Amino acid sequence: MSSPIYTTLARQQGLMQEMQVVANNLANSSTTGYKSDRAIFTEFLVSTGDSPDQSLSMGGLGGHAFQLEQGGLNFTGGRFDLAIQGEGFFMVETPQGERLTRAGHFQLSGAGQLVDMQGNPVLSAGGNPITIPDDATDVSFGEDGTISGNGQIIDQVGIMLADGQLTRDSNTYFAAEGGVAPTQDAKLVQGALEQSNVSPVLEVSRMIEVQRAYEAGQALLEKEDQRISQLITAVRER
Repeated sequence: MSSPIYTTLARQQGLMQEMQVVANNLANSSTTGYKSDRAIFTEFLVSTGDSPDQSLSMGGLGGHAFQLEQGGLNFTGGRFDLAIQGEGFFMVETPQGERLTRAGHFQLSGAGQLVDMQGNPVLSAGGNPITIPDDATDVSFGEDGTISGNGQIIDQVGIMLADGQLTRDSNTYFAAEGGVAPTQDAKLVQGALEQSNVSPVLEVSRMIEVQRAYEAGQALLEKEDQRISQLITAVRER
């Protein structure tokens, strides 16, 4: 197989992966707390001979860059709908371990625990599940995450920052392999949800761009295949 075909196939694979990222962004443009994603590609060289100059440049998916800019706030009035203004994440306890999320559509479980829509407990600033007493009335959340009821402080919602890189565990969950630390700069807003920060217009534009690049690569592959076939035919006819 010729070098142009190898190079173009690697490019086509990368464009397909980029298209998957764009499509996932579009699918989550209305998902609470979703952060848009960008594919990051890396280049590497493959030797094609004994000389250092005989090499082929290839590319592949190297990772993901998440756009963590805050999305708009949708004021719902829900008692347990919470949004974060500024940097930081809620922390929840999932079967896979602790995860960070900006999706603050919470509710109370049958046991009185504050949980997310998947039933995962929301963790306090101390890293423990939050329980709201049955007799608590007028439950409110302060800007610092403090939970109050019946005029008494019940607990405090943890707002955390990741130490190091984030890894997406699902559409709205992130894993922080380097650990987390509390933040003092963020503010909690009760009765609101953070919307996705995806711009559908930009994502559609990117999808069109990727589609056109893929079609150009496909045309190049077809031309290269025809060139090789013509070369083989010419050699045989000699």
